[in-house]
Amino acid sequence: MAPRLLVHTRTTGYRHDSIPAGIAALHTLGDFEVHATEDPAALEQPLDAYAAVVFLSTSGEILTPAGRERLAAYVESGGGFVGVHAAACTEYDWPYYGDLLGARFARHPPHQPGRAVVEDHDHPATRHLPAVWDFTDEWYDFRTSPRGRVRVLATADESSYEGGGMGADHPLVWCRDHGEGRVFYTALGHAREAYADPAFRAHLLGGITWAARLPPP
Repeated sequence: MAPRLLVHTRTTGYRHDSIPAGIAALHTLGDFEVHATEDPAALEQPLDAYAAVVFLSTSGEILTPAGRERLAAYVESGGGFVGVHAAACTEYDWPYYGDLLGARFARHPPHQPGRAVVEDHDHPATRHLPAVWDFTDEWYDFRTSPRGRVRVLATADESSYEGGGMGADHPLVWCRDHGEGRVFYTALGHAREAYADPAFRAHLLGGITWAARLPPP
C-alpha cells in the first residue's frame, strides 16, 4: 500500500488561496495516498495509519482538545509532522505546538522576490538546491529564532528583499526530532505558483519523505 498522508487545511484566521494548489501538488508529488481535510474530527481519530501529518497553511486555533492529544501522542511515539508556511500561524493557545514546530510566526513583509541561503545540503529537502536559492515569497519573521532547538536547513538573506525583521540570522527552513517523531517546517509556500515550481516541489517532497522516514526522492 502507498504511504498515507493526512493533510489538514483548516483555517480560523487568514486563509491562503494557494491551499487548493498545495493539495493538488501533494497528490502528484510522490507515491502517496493523500487524505486532505478541514474537519478537526479527523485529528481526533487514531493517526497511526499515516506516514505523516501535514499542516498546509493552517491558521488560528484549529484543533479540539482531543485532536491536540492525538497529534501530540502521534509525534511523540514516532509519527512525522510537516508544517508548510502558515502552519507557523497556528494554535497560538497551545504551548506544546510552539515547541513542536520550533517557532511561531510574528509578521511578514509584502510578497516579493528574495534569496534563501542553503545552510545544510545534507537533507532531502535541500540537497537539490543551489547554495543561494532565488525565490518569491512572504519571508516570514518569527517571534524567536529556533536556532539551537532545531537543525536549520536554510535561512533568509534579508539584504535581498525589503522589510526583513530578524537580522543576519533568519532561519526559514528547519527540521528536528520530537520525542520519537520527526518534524519538518518550511516557511515558503505562500503563492499558488510555488506549488508548480519544480525546485519548491522537490523541497516539499524531500521534507515529507524525511519526516515520514520514507526513502528519499
